[in-house]
Amino acid sequence: MPIEAVIFDIGNVLTRWQPEAFYDRVIGPERRRALFGEVDLHHMNDLIDAGAPFRETIYSWAEMFPEWRPEIRMWHDRWIELATPRIEGSIALQRALRAKGIAVFALTNFGKHSFDEAVPKLDFLMDFDRHYVSGRMGVIKPDPRIYAMVEQDCGIAPDRLIFTDDREDNIAAAAARGWQVHHFTGWQGWARRLVDEGLLSEAEAGL
Repeated sequence: MPIEAVIFDIGNVLTRWQPEAFYDRVIGPERRRALFGEVDLHHMNDLIDAGAPFRETIYSWAEMFPEWRPEIRMWHDRWIELATPRIEGSIALQRALRAKGIAVFALTNFGKHSFDEAVPKLDFLMDFDRHYVSGRMGVIKPDPRIYAMVEQDCGIAPDRLIFTDDREDNIAAAAARGWQVHHFTGWQGWARRLVDEGLLSEAEAGL
């Protein structure tokens, strides 16, 4: 069946999402390992992705672990540094698809307020026909409900959607609903898949 919409994850697909690398640069690998060993910052972020307030959640966690207060607050105060650099090859693919009139959606585990903060600083976030942001939807990938919500909202049959994500569990959950999927490991592989699907030419895909 022909593809009617291309769906991108954001973190590690369009922009890098590796908080450990940020903390390694800022406080050093040894202190970073101690911080992440004592404080489950990824769980904290999952709460935000599921709809918890951005600043309030992080700052409350900082108060629960006062010995790490400045470091935990960085998750909010230096948010954009955590979510960079951009993956320019993927952004070029996103824009090439839209230039051809192909619908392009975002499906991302992202906090409601942190996404709003990121939009003016990461311009490619506005280059989507639809945004499916977990913090707004109240459910995170790979919960099957989030994929069902996308289907219901866009009205496109599952087998006419193609979705790329860097996490295999997110991909597996989409595939289980009948979506076409691509495990993202680099923009070149994603570009090749889009060419193989007949959505872009090699030149349009930057290959």
